[in-house]
Amino acid sequence: MHGFDNQRTGDVEVTSRRTVIPLITMNSRSVGSADTGPISKIRHTNKFSSPIQGSIAIYKAEGSVKNLTDEEILHLVREKHIPSHQLEKACENYERGVIIRRKLVREGLPPSKETQDSLAELPYQNYDYTKVLGACCENVIGYIPVPVGVAGPLVLDGKTYQVPMATTEGCLIASTNRGCRALSTNGIKSSVVADGMSRGPVVKFPSAVQGGRAMLWLENPNNFEKIKSSFDSSSRFARLQKIHCSLAGRYLFIRLVAKTGDAMGMNMISKGTEITLKKLQEDVFPEMEILSLSGNFCTDKKPAAVNWVEGRGKSVVVEAVVPGNVVESLLKTTVPALIELNIAKNLVGSAMAGSIGGFNAHASNIVTAIFIATGQDPAQNVGSSNCMTLMEPWGEDGNDLYISCSMPSIEVGTVGGGTILAPQAACLKMLGVNGPHQESPGENSRTLARIICATVLAGELSLMSALSAGQLVKSHMKHNRSSTNLSSVSEAKSNTIEKSVDSLAHSLSKNFTLGIDIQGSFPIGCKPV
Repeated sequence: MHGFDNQRTGDVEVTSRRTVIPLITMNSRSVGSADTGPISKIRHTNKFSSPIQGSIAIYKAEGSVKNLTDEEILHLVREKHIPSHQLEKACENYERGVIIRRKLVREGLPPSKETQDSLAELPYQNYDYTKVLGACCENVIGYIPVPVGVAGPLVLDGKTYQVPMATTEGCLIASTNRGCRALSTNGIKSSVVADGMSRGPVVKFPSAVQGGRAMLWLENPNNFEKIKSSFDSSSRFARLQKIHCSLAGRYLFIRLVAKTGDAMGMNMISKGTEITLKKLQEDVFPEMEILSLSGNFCTDKKPAAVNWVEGRGKSVVVEAVVPGNVVESLLKTTVPALIELNIAKNLVGSAMAGSIGGFNAHASNIVTAIFIATGQDPAQNVGSSNCMTLMEPWGEDGNDLYISCSMPSIEVGTVGGGTILAPQAACLKMLGVNGPHQESPGENSRTLARIICATVLAGELSLMSALSAGQLVKSHMKHNRSSTNLSSVSEAKSNTIEKSVDSLAHSLSKNFTLGIDIQGSFPIGCKPV
């Protein structure tokens, strides 16, 4: 499907949804059937002291290098006449720019055959780079295809969803899918309890006392409308909700929280914050020094208690009741066993580890897989994965299971960023949340946050059940073991491993610790704990 560098890498291919325009060879010295016209005269003149001078002349005459050969363009880049990051613009052909940059990158690789051939396995053709440049990535040399699976049907708030997940971790989607099945009887209910992206700049005052006075002024409700008016003027969608300050000596940290429509909102709120700070400096605090638009009090892409306590993005809670017979027949465990394990692992264990927002089994797994599939910023899984999973007995006799997930800081959007790329937009369309909501701005991004939280609930239920029933090792050995990576292990040893897992996995449910020595092919560490 994909072309590689050893297959006419100097050619230029232009594609549309259904049409492939014939390749135009650019490696010859001529363009078209004959080398004629003004460019030909420049190319063949004898007044230039070197070939590079002729290439420069053509570049200046046309403002483009589309009529130069790949080698001539490479020479211009090497001599610093064309910045490498502007190749797509200079070539007036995005894919050709990528091809030439791949050649430049190869020149800088170590000379071994393995490294020189490495780019051959990185696809670059048949991709819409027009949506990438200036928006998603720089110095592009190709793209990474990531497998996308689906978990579902997920029954949420009376609607059914098929949830796309991009991952290379075997078992993850299969396990989440099992959780969806277990929850299908009664479905999941959700609520978005808060919606607001935050930016936390740091400013400095001549003294701590002056900083304290500024803090009191900013948090005074009578002054909020003045600040909000300035902030809201920056965008059609940005709407300031609240301000939270914290003082450390002469440093004042100001956390502004605002609704941002269907965008995740970091660019939007940054713009509003910058305008607000300048206005405050001009009109209220001329002595205030603006140190940074971000003072890590936001907090973005870092573990932080402020996101766990105050929330960031969408704060969502979901809940469901799983019938006891489903727990036993499908999940292969019991309600009491699940509840005890949840307390021991997700609550006590996380507290013992000093976790911030990590009172769950593997929320980050699901969050990241959906983020990659739907064009979110994968780095924001740090805060978005904050989650507390709770379980308790339900019903008159306590035979059913009540489970909930509370996620206070899901940072998502359905416009902007990676959501503009066609594959990621397709996944959003699967969920019915692509682009802005036409009637209620912000509703699509809130729905996406609810879907993520509900899918996390399904993943939590299934993994906790696997741990409770002692199925985790066996399932991962079956679904998450690369045959390529284990090619050096003999078939006999592999069979020994399989038998060891089959015979001992049950011991996990009886508080045994199981380890497998891959090279020695025998179980180790089988001892009561």
